[in-house]
Amino acid sequence: MKKINKDIEIEELVKIIPESVTYLNEKGIRCLRCGEPIWGTLENAAREKGFSDAQIENFTNELNLLANNQVSNF
Repeated sequence: MKKINKDIEIEELVKIIPESVTYLNEKGIRCLRCGEPIWGTLENAAREKGFSDAQIENFTNELNLLANNQVSNF
């Protein structure tokens, strides 16, 4: 499986980890609007919501865990 990093495109992230939609929504990052994907990277989407470098790194770590089914709830 591809390692998730801050440069991953939102569209690709959702394809790889469908559960990421729920995860991102819980963080306040809307990755779908009116059924249309947001184009851009995870970092861009997080920065638009004011998240720091450390928070974005935490998101990527948690998403990698989610991708590996190592955690079930954040």
